[in-house]
Amino acid sequence: MTSDLYFLCLTLDSVPDDNGWLCADEQSRLAGFRVAKRRMEWRLGRWTAKQAACRYPGGHCDSAALSELEIRAAQDGAPEVFFGNQPAPVSLSISHSAGKSLCIVGDRSNTVGCDLEKIEPRDESLVEDYFTPEEGVLVSRADVAERAMVITLIWCAKESALKSLRQGLRRDTRSVIVSLPEAEDREAWNPLNVRCLESSRIFSGWWRVSDGFIQAITCSLPSILREIQWPRRAR
Repeated sequence: MTSDLYFLCLTLDSVPDDNGWLCADEQSRLAGFRVAKRRMEWRLGRWTAKQAACRYPGGHCDSAALSELEIRAAQDGAPEVFFGNQPAPVSLSISHSAGKSLCIVGDRSNTVGCDLEKIEPRDESLVEDYFTPEEGVLVSRADVAERAMVITLIWCAKESALKSLRQGLRRDTRSVIVSLPEAEDREAWNPLNVRCLESSRIFSGWWRVSDGFIQAITCSLPSILREIQWPRRAR
């Protein structure tokens, strides 16, 4: 049996200027950020997550005003959705980079992760320090012109899987190994797999190149990926 996953990718220009869509606790947290860039990214991530949660079928959030939803960080740091101070039956992950935000949402039983990164040159030490030998081979086999894309892709897949494990970058990135089947169209969703060395657990998922960014998504259950249509009128 497969599970439906829904993703949404938004940019800064979609976020309202006011903060009326944030709940009181979220507004208090926002006020605590002293760095403008951090405030901007946090607002974008919360806006994307709330819009995705409201559009997810079966999440029981479709009738909620955005200010009645709260995206809280659990004890392990993973984001969780609350409606009326009660946990919503959804699993959710958020990522943002350079003015873009990606959110994936699914059923609570399906642990999900996502990552979004701009493709740009990266220091080779990243591969030496954070990639497994198998992943290093994938990088070495890539054409020089393609290495930035391949390194970014492997990193995104790793971070997404570590979010699915609800551990994030607290865990050694070399404790998971990324496998990338041959991709025919990089701008379409392509399959990926990430194996956890400790438990042999496999997270399946997808990746694509979009507007100079890598988008990667992972999940714990067999799933069908669906896109949330935008624009949607803000409540």
